Amino acid sequence: MSWPELDWGDVERAVDLWLRARHTGVRVVNELPADLEKQLPLVQVQVTPGGGEDGTTGVTLLDVESFGVNRTAMWDLARAVHTSMLALSGRHSGGLVIDAVSSDARPAPVDYGNPAVRRAVATYRLTSRAQAPA
Repeated sequence: MSWPELDWGDVERAVDLWLRARHTGVRVVNELPADLEKQLPLVQVQVTPGGGEDGTTGVTLLDVESFGVNRTAMWDLARAVHTSMLALSGRHSGGLVIDAVSSDARPAPVDYGNPAVRRAVATYRLTSRAQAPA
């Protein structure tokens, strides 16, 4: 099967832009800063292995980590980000049409190994459409 040359876009960037617009005062990154405990609250967005495409629709798996100074701050941020991620369904962000968003793993606490940082991790499945080249 031969597929036309399509641009699948940068889903990670689209999610970054979406979360930044909805969560002012929260730093959204793809790589953690060395001084993480001084940058809280913070959300990290990273594409994870998995997903694929069928010629017109792409599936991307993303881990979204919410970091807070304590358990309450972590949960408040994780719940707000979870709501934002699910609200991305049927929206445009970063030049992409995001058709659907579902959670493969709801936010859950995962030890970070630093007593000054609390972390919740969630995994989302996003479907988006390929863009024809200009």
